Amino acid sequence: MNNLLLSILLIATLLFTAAMGSTPTATNGASLAPSPTLGTFGCDTKCGNRCANAGYKERCLKYCGICCDKCQGCVPSSPYADKAECPCYRDLKNSKGKDKCP
Repeated sequence: MNNLLLSILLIATLLFTAAMGSTPTATNGASLAPSPTLGTFGCDTKCGNRCANAGYKERCLKYCGICCDKCQGCVPSSPYADKAECPCYRDLKNSKGKDKCP
């Protein structure tokens, strides 16, 4: 019985250690994992500015982030900036034909 318990504990430890392994790195030592604080194209910061005065901030940030990714980082510069600054952002529509981007 003790051998079985010890075996299970050893296997669990090995699995845990394997799961917590190091992040893969490139040949130059740089991490291949994306940074959790910086979004693609700086969308987190841009959408934070765009949605600063939104009534439903979480929803604004979600859809702004989707649009920012699709438009390769182009987001109007402020909450009240004209969407014409970014034609791609302006022209994205939802399934009902309404503006997708806040």
